[in-house]
Amino acid sequence: MKTINTPASFYSAETYTSDESLGWLMQRLKQSIVHMADQSMCKHDLTHNQWGTMFRLHMLGSVTTASLCREMEVDAGAMSRMLDRLEAKGLIVRERSQDDRRVVMVSLSGAGKQLAAELPGVLSHVFNAHLSGFTYEEWRTLINLMQRMLANGEALRACSKEDKDA
Repeated sequence: MKTINTPASFYSAETYTSDESLGWLMQRLKQSIVHMADQSMCKHDLTHNQWGTMFRLHMLGSVTTASLCREMEVDAGAMSRMLDRLEAKGLIVRERSQDDRRVVMVSLSGAGKQLAAELPGVLSHVFNAHLSGFTYEEWRTLINLMQRMLANGEALRACSKEDKDA
């Protein structure tokens, strides 16, 4: 069983406010980032979920539909509808696996690859705009702190899964 450090005690029910809530702040930040990126991608008639899926395919290459669902943390039905839309736009290709016909592989089409190649530049612009006024050291600290929080969350998830399986 994985061990977890003793939880911090920064928050309490008595002093809890939304203006210092990590969840609320992260949600608002994500909304701001998505909104700005959506504005850049709207000329391509792509929604956040569509360009997000394309970006994952850009980073991962050809993957199974099931692994893309896990990666994007969406159910198979929602992913199927998303892929239908992207396929209709000519941005992705779905092919049955030669080894197992039940497995569907998803990859970017030629047009999808060209469009997805723009995404790192769009996201870089969006993130840099949100980091206006930060020093390089502050940015590195923010990234390191977020990575530590994510590692803590993954450890908690793993422990929770182990407890369920026991």
